Amino acid sequence: MIDFRPVGYVLGLLVAALGLTMLIPLGVDFMAGDPHWNVFLESASIVALTGGLMALACSNGMVERISIQQTFLLTTGVWSLLPFFGAVPFVLGATEASYTDAMFEAMSGLTTTGSTAFTGLDDLPRGLLLWRSMLQWFGGIGIIVVAMVFLPELRVGGMQIFRSEAFDTMGKILPRAAGIAAQISWIYVSLTFTCFLGYLALDMPTFEAVNHALTTMSTGGFSTTDQSFGAFQGPPEYLAATFMILASLPFVRYVQLLAGTAQPLWRDSQIRAFLSMVVLVSIVLAVFQVVADDRELEPSIREAIFNVTSIVSGTGYASVDYQLWGSFAVVVFFLIGLVGGCAGSTCCSVKIFRYQIMVSAVISQIRRIHSPHGLFSPRFDGRPVSDDVLNSVMAFLVLFIVSLGVLAVLLGMTGLDMVTSLSGAATAIGNIGPGLGPIIGPAGTFAPLNDAAKWLLTFGMLLGRLELMAVYVLFTAHFWRN
Repeated sequence: MIDFRPVGYVLGLLVAALGLTMLIPLGVDFMAGDPHWNVFLESASIVALTGGLMALACSNGMVERISIQQTFLLTTGVWSLLPFFGAVPFVLGATEASYTDAMFEAMSGLTTTGSTAFTGLDDLPRGLLLWRSMLQWFGGIGIIVVAMVFLPELRVGGMQIFRSEAFDTMGKILPRAAGIAAQISWIYVSLTFTCFLGYLALDMPTFEAVNHALTTMSTGGFSTTDQSFGAFQGPPEYLAATFMILASLPFVRYVQLLAGTAQPLWRDSQIRAFLSMVVLVSIVLAVFQVVADDRELEPSIREAIFNVTSIVSGTGYASVDYQLWGSFAVVVFFLIGLVGGCAGSTCCSVKIFRYQIMVSAVISQIRRIHSPHGLFSPRFDGRPVSDDVLNSVMAFLVLFIVSLGVLAVLLGMTGLDMVTSLSGAATAIGNIGPGLGPIIGPAGTFAPLNDAAKWLLTFGMLLGRLELMAVYVLFTAHFWRN
């Protein structure tokens, strides 16, 4: 029988902490003289009290070591329960959102997806806008810890290949996570503050600079305006692209860099492949705009770099409606959104290391066919890939495609058209942000979708953020028997 108390204790503490952070947007509204601060006072009281009581009720079951089953429950529980409570200010606040829309928005925030069901952002109280950005910032740092500590330990989707880089946390998940989180937090906060200063230097208003720094470093993509990043075209796009790239790199490399070891950063094959892809795709789309649409060179380069980086990192900002660039560009954006950044970053989607392992496995198989007596094995970052890792990666890729297809079919059954269904499924499971088409494309929102579609997409965001298997395993009878 699984002991739920250790899981409930940690979840209770996190819910209580989430409630206390609502005091920040409360202070913003209060200082602005906006009576909306009462909403955050009420929300903070409800959430903090509920979390505190949950932790208190489970405090007698806290242990130093937790089992693999409890770790799966904790990992999924965090990203299920926190959006549930993070949605409270949206229900009680100025949006007067239905719980469906509020949960969709909170899940999109904490999973750093960036899809929004809200319109009229320009008229919302500042506290609510800041709360949306804070949810994404919390989700960004949270997923780094999960990707570096929990998923390698749980052997999910080939992430176990990074166990040695996650500081060998076997059997010491909770205590070691706290130590790693402390190092990462300092780096994450420093980069966020630097991004904020950069936006200020480029004449972005202070409130907008704070929000966009939070959602840039988390590769989340929520903005303070319905125009998204289109309201800040020009030099801010270059700055945003730079920090989206920094957020897409493995944070363990920054830890090593601060420890005086820069070599792993330069030698990481993930980083080289990711940067090469961003540069190559940006050049192709910039040239395409210049040649096909006879546009000026600088705007073409800037818009290509910004929007390519935004989609491939899963941030989801849009400075222009790139669907107007033509069908070639639309197909490119759809495909790069399914690639993603590096493992151990705030990025989402498949992650580039899995494609590297898959390509290496295919090349090895071709060599075996050509030379049956030769010894060929897939390699990643100069090291042989074990069968355990290879099988896990292949299983993840198959499950990703199947999940995307099933979700697209289910969305179609709710009445959505094919483009909206397919791109909606991809943007949810890939945690990308905007979809394609006139409804959920870069110039639209998810507000017009029916409730059934929104709940399906909400579940898809959870699946994608936790690498699918960490959620699916909870639906197996074997998990609960053991």
